[in-house]
Amino acid sequence: MIVCGDDGLAHRLAAELRGVYGEQVTLVVPPSGRRVRQPVVGRARAASAALLDRVSAAVNRAGAGAPGGEPAGNEQVVEAAEVTEAVLGEAGAERAAALALVYDDDETNIRAALTARRLNPRLRLVLRLYNRRLGQHIEELLDQAASLASGSGDGGGPGFDASTTVLSDADTAAPALAATALVGTSKVVQTEGLVLRAVERQPPRPGEVADPGLCTLALLSATSSDPAGADGSEGSGEQGPRLLPDEAAVASATGRGTVVLEQVSYSGPSLPNGRGGVPPLGSLFSRRLRWSLAGLIGCVLALAVALTLVTGEHPLYATYVTLLDLFGINDPAFHRPTGQQVLQLLSGLVGLLLLPVLLAAVLEALGTFRSASALRKPPRGLSGHVVLLGLGKIGTRVLTRLRELHIPVVCVESDPEARGMATARRLRVPVVLGDVTQEGVLEAAKIHRAHALLALTSADTTNLEASLYARSLRPDLRVVLRLYDDDFATAVYRTLRAAHPSALTRSRSVSHLAAPAFAGAMMGRQILGAIPVERRVLLFAEIEVGGHPQLEGRTVGEAFRPGAWRVLALNTAPSGARRGDREGAEEDGAASGLVWDLPPSYVLGAADRVVLAATRRGLAELLGRRRRERAGA
Repeated sequence: MIVCGDDGLAHRLAAELRGVYGEQVTLVVPPSGRRVRQPVVGRARAASAALLDRVSAAVNRAGAGAPGGEPAGNEQVVEAAEVTEAVLGEAGAERAAALALVYDDDETNIRAALTARRLNPRLRLVLRLYNRRLGQHIEELLDQAASLASGSGDGGGPGFDASTTVLSDADTAAPALAATALVGTSKVVQTEGLVLRAVERQPPRPGEVADPGLCTLALLSATSSDPAGADGSEGSGEQGPRLLPDEAAVASATGRGTVVLEQVSYSGPSLPNGRGGVPPLGSLFSRRLRWSLAGLIGCVLALAVALTLVTGEHPLYATYVTLLDLFGINDPAFHRPTGQQVLQLLSGLVGLLLLPVLLAAVLEALGTFRSASALRKPPRGLSGHVVLLGLGKIGTRVLTRLRELHIPVVCVESDPEARGMATARRLRVPVVLGDVTQEGVLEAAKIHRAHALLALTSADTTNLEASLYARSLRPDLRVVLRLYDDDFATAVYRTLRAAHPSALTRSRSVSHLAAPAFAGAMMGRQILGAIPVERRVLLFAEIEVGGHPQLEGRTVGEAFRPGAWRVLALNTAPSGARRGDREGAEEDGAASGLVWDLPPSYVLGAADRVVLAATRRGLAELLGRRRRERAGA
């Protein structure tokens, strides 16, 4: 396996392939080495420095095992500024089984993928691309090139697996980050129209049995109530989370929370409220202008009634004459009764008052349409919303996900030309322009009335400083931090939990959330999504039953292995359908071919394709990969 990248995802992916799948890995990284962290500055310097001092020992203990540290075990490192043909040759691309290109730049990954496909048409490719539409075209192009190079139009015949998979770390991590900010910490995986909703349920009372719902995915840590406990860590042992437990384990797990599959449904892409930039009719005119128009209409009606009483004309005729007088196009009331002359003068006066009101209405309407594409400010009285810091790649995807769930959001961004500014305008989401480390920026985002804070900027110190300051304003605020290093994220999480035991704190590493999906794609299987269970990850994958003795010929009940994998659904859609075709069908409202209510007695055939939940090690075992001995590597 070859992994090429320039950030923490490359190191995390290499560690995943070595530690979970037991693969031999060649890591290609830039000579510059590790990412340099920016110093902590601003209002929370002292508090941040104290926190960093408290967690530095934990980070240093990670040492070489950290994603940014020196690799260990069966791994070869090649330092190169660019992924050229010579570099790929030195890394062994002609003999490799799979190549992952996870550079932060889309163009770099595409250029290297084209070169690698030319060197080895049988190479399995996994690309990290932010542009999803471009990724679909690149998949088709590289797959077609592999088929032509093999001399066959059917993919190269039996055993030929030169597939191309395009993934986005932003798309993989966004559902978990967005779900963490919701009430109940619901977890959602959405891929190609498939929606899985996993919900954390509170521990049952003594003597009660946890409700498994449709399916129990995990048991939460028994130490979750201990602020200083190692919640969800790999070293928690029996006290830590248990993924995919059996019925006996669920029945005996009194006092422990559960993660259950509460709802499984299909949905196409939903349009958030306000999309399209067309303001509502009530926003065209201010309240004062609307009252002015109402007063003028009342004056016209009163004049029409008075003219009817004076002249004895029909009310419609009297109204018509009043409007003519109002606009100054009627004949003067010479030699007419005095009352009629007075009414004509009053109608002309009302007409003079009408002109500035109409002009103001036109100007306000033009201003409303002109500002429809501009950034909105947080409305007065806003509360219960999510404050999102950073509109980069990750922040933009999380913003879209939150709006699809109809969650009110206020964004904070320091760069007016950030990637997600156009998305915020299109979705009509309020945005506060400013540096979150400056005084008054978070206050402008109504942080004191917010439900949660999502700190998703690219700088760890900025996220940490904003979280500390927000906690000083709202000690009970729900906080979710995006941190670069997973060991650092773990240390920050434990310290914040100890300092604020009554408030929910979550620290997430994007590379930790995205790496399992990339690793599974390198092994030749499509990972539909990943759900974090405390500090562990549960994967959802789609595989073919044929060739897997653990599944083929067994019933659904017999194929279930507690702590490893569990069959959830049967996919009856044609196996030859491409991703783009499936997405087009979902946009048109077509139903998917997934059957979720499989009876335990259903026998899995070789031609079946199933959707299953699995742990990382369980998926590695199911794929038939055995951990290699270090001596023989």
